Amino acid sequence: MSIESETALRELDATLDRSPVSGELADELFSVVDLLQSEPSLRRAVTDPATPAERRQSLAAGLLRSRISETALNLITEGVGKRLGGTALLDGLERQAVRALLKSAQTAGTLDEVEDQLFRFGRVVDGDPELRGAITDRTASLERRSALVDQLVGGKTAPETTRLAKRALAARDRNFFRTLNGYIELAASTRDRVIATVRVARPLELQQRERLQNALARQIGREIALQEIVEPDLIGGIRVEIGDEVIEGTVSGRLEAVRRQFE
Repeated sequence: MSIESETALRELDATLDRSPVSGELADELFSVVDLLQSEPSLRRAVTDPATPAERRQSLAAGLLRSRISETALNLITEGVGKRLGGTALLDGLERQAVRALLKSAQTAGTLDEVEDQLFRFGRVVDGDPELRGAITDRTASLERRSALVDQLVGGKTAPETTRLAKRALAARDRNFFRTLNGYIELAASTRDRVIATVRVARPLELQQRERLQNALARQIGREIALQEIVEPDLIGGIRVEIGDEVIEGTVSGRLEAVRRQFE
């Protein structure tokens, strides 16, 4: 992503942060993303860098003003006014829709719950080959897969969790799992936290989790959102993944390192 695009996304983030958020705002933004996705000629018209920004914004406002709220329209016209070509505008608006849902959960005091439920839903799907195939099958209709998600989590999780799990089916970021993980990272960043994925052979006790969380926070200088994955094959120890950084402390990892030395 270019520096210009990153700056544009940060400015959109700041605009949303100053705006009243709700699930309805998220729905409006999602619907505009879907509209632009399904209408290539319209998408080109509002992202064409050869057209002055004011004209692109006027086109978008004229088309959408009577259909969406003023808050949604402000975000969309601001995005259209920036140099976000191709699908970058759609990605930027999708990001604000997801953030609107997460901020709604934060206001309701359920953001931790939503983040944890999204993580566990991803693990359940990934751990069941038949379910994974059904959820990620792009040849099946979105409605059919959405109904499957409803059967799995509908009424059992926070409303924002169910809506984001269903939205991830569209896989705007390459595939379902990358998209879902992107939502989880956004949930952590909403509280200015960083995701640390911890792989262990046995579940950590509460005190162990707290000590590890505090130690990692001191090491990287930011609050940590800990996501725990139990893998009995690790035998013992712990592996921590923060972004591209890996701290390998499992028995299986050390044995593998020794094995490579003798190859």
